[in-house]
Amino acid sequence: MKNEILFTKTNYKILLIGIAVIALGFILMIGGGNDDPNEFSEAIFSFRRIHLAPALVLLGMGISFYSIFKKEDK
Repeated sequence: MKNEILFTKTNYKILLIGIAVIALGFILMIGGGNDDPNEFSEAIFSFRRIHLAPALVLLGMGISFYSIFKKEDK
């Protein structure tokens, strides 16, 4: 049986890009809290935390899945 490498250098580069996009999405979700627990902060409902960050996480997962299933043309 022939030893064959499953992933190429390109696959790993795309995978790292996907992981970076996921990390960026989670970083954008951080914050919005308030120091005073008796005071409500509307910052947790911003566009960045509700729409942009989850979209980036899903995009990063899509990029990661693409990198796993991408085959090198020979």
